Amino acid sequence: MDSKNKLQKAIGAAAGATAGAISAEARDKEILTSIITGYSTDMHVLEDENRILKETVGHLKKELARFQQVPLLVAEIKDVIDENVLLKLNNGNEFYVGLSPNVADLKAGDSVLVEQKNLTVVRKIPLSKTFNVERFVIVEKPNLSWEEVGGLAEQAEEIKEVIELPLQKPELFEKVGIHPPKGILLYGPPGTGKTLLAKAVASSTHSIFIEIVGSELVQKFIGEGAKLIKEIFQLAREKAPSIIFIDEIDALAAKRIEIGTSGEREVQRTFMQFLAEIDGFKHLDNVKIIGCTNRKDILDPAILRPGRLDRLIHVSNPNKEGIKEIFKIHTARMTLDKKINAEKLFNLMEGFSGAEIKASCTEAGYFAIRDNRIKVIEKDFLSAIEKVKRSGEIEGDDYLRMFG
Repeated sequence: MDSKNKLQKAIGAAAGATAGAISAEARDKEILTSIITGYSTDMHVLEDENRILKETVGHLKKELARFQQVPLLVAEIKDVIDENVLLKLNNGNEFYVGLSPNVADLKAGDSVLVEQKNLTVVRKIPLSKTFNVERFVIVEKPNLSWEEVGGLAEQAEEIKEVIELPLQKPELFEKVGIHPPKGILLYGPPGTGKTLLAKAVASSTHSIFIEIVGSELVQKFIGEGAKLIKEIFQLAREKAPSIIFIDEIDALAAKRIEIGTSGEREVQRTFMQFLAEIDGFKHLDNVKIIGCTNRKDILDPAILRPGRLDRLIHVSNPNKEGIKEIFKIHTARMTLDKKINAEKLFNLMEGFSGAEIKASCTEAGYFAIRDNRIKVIEKDFLSAIEKVKRSGEIEGDDYLRMFG
């Protein structure tokens, strides 16, 4: 019996030892599994971090290399001679240089990038113009009909003959055997509708209207103004039929003098390029020129002779019939009182320019708005006309005071 009990105890102890050994092994296995799992997870994170750091370092190296790169010069091709070219830099110097192997199809006038040390042509760039002409000019198709131009019937007829007819019916001139005029000059006091006439003829002929101001053609450096003139006429030929409208042309085409400053001589060079474009070897085709000025007396005779600006059209202040037409145009959308004595207003506005008539109508509308009305009465127009007259008298006194 004792031996039996001892055997059972021994078996129990062995079983317990076995179970303990199994449980210890399981714990070790769990610990090892957790360590391996955590390590593999950390490895993925570290690999991602390492990849991101490598990409960042590569990007920074590229940026550093870009900052350390020597800039390239922009030059113009003057001539291509065999496998070499004659370069012209912006400072005016010319060099005979070679080409890189990957540069081809170069011709005179192309813009290229060159290496600074040896001036070797690296590549061609799409930059053929010295100026971005469309930054200097306004290119548009006006939407202005002849009905919106009042009091200028005689001037409108002359413009139609010189500008509209050659663009719409060129065959008539071929049959008659004459060359159509190249352009016209509109001159007269400010605010008489010179720009309106130009826009109306551009709209009626469905032409591109290229509007520039004479003072913008005068550039800082020698030759830049002449290049700008050349590119404007090139743009007009590309977009033909087109009309070049030069406002304040007296800033460009004033009388030339023998002695002057370097700035005046540069203006003269620009003016001579303008004359060369008008009657040079390249025909203007469907390009017409309209000049506009308030000071015809200071213009150079070279611009006024036949063959350049062929017709000189004086645009004066409107007569009484013209005042009626302009008044109707500017009051067409206004709500007017039926008791307004229009004849009285027309008599008071005698001597007004078209711009002053428009200003009177606008001021009359303001007087009505101040009284919280939507209908404009005669009193509003009387006050507006008086205000415009008063401002004109003040400006006249200031103008005279400028000369002592």
